[in-house]
Parts: sequence; structure tokens; C-alpha cells
Amino acid sequence: MDRQMSGTERRKELVQAYKLRPQRAGVFQIRNTANGRFFLGSRLNLDGVWNKHQFMLFVGSHRNRQMQQDWKEYGEEAFRFEIVEEVKTTDKRPFEIDEELTLLEEIWIEKLDPFGDMGYNQTKHIRQE
Repeated sequence: MDRQMSGTERRKELVQAYKLRPQRAGVFQIRNTANGRFFLGSRLNLDGVWNKHQFMLFVGSHRNRQMQQDWKEYGEEAFRFEIVEEVKTTDKRPFEIDEELTLLEEIWIEKLDPFGDMGYNQTKHIRQE
């Protein structure tokens, strides 16, 4: 006999499925389309990183003062979130993903040079927690 799942049971099932799904690690950028400046970042879990930055910018508490100032001046519609490259995962152990992400960070920092007049980054440490 089939029994319907309660709301609590369904919620537990969804939370468990969320925890078991593979995380997407990689390098991202937040680009200001009005002036061409961009912020380069990386994260072991890309899901939600844009929401985090948007929230901080909305409430005026982003750590990057120049990006915060440009958000205020140009508005939300001027900023775009883009995944630059994801770590290619198979059945790799977490420390291998971390090492691969570190390598991707170095490659993209050298390639895009996110500092000075065109970049919002202030240090080569781009990993987001």
C-alpha cells in the first residue's frame, strides 16, 4: 500500500538529496558592464556565491569598497555573474579538488589580471569561503 509522504518527511528527503549532490567548484567573475571592471573569485561550492555577493551589495556591506561604490552608482542591472571555469570532477577526493581549484585560480589571475583600473581585486587571494 502506497502511503503519502508527510511534509516533514519530504523536507528531510530534499535536504538529504541536496547534501548528496556534487558541489560545483570553480572560478567566477562579477562584471560591471557599465565600466568594464570585474571581480575575480573562486569557491569550492559555486552554488549560492552570487546570492551572497548580491546580498552584501544590496545592504551596503560588501568588503570591496570600490565594487560597493559602483553598485550604488550604476545599480544592480550593471552587474553580471559569470562562471569562468569549473573544476572538472569525476570521483576525486576533496583535497584533489582543492588543489585543482588552486591551479585554476593561478591560471585565471595571470590571464585576466583582475587588479588596478580594470579589476576590483586587491590581493591574489581570490578564494571565497
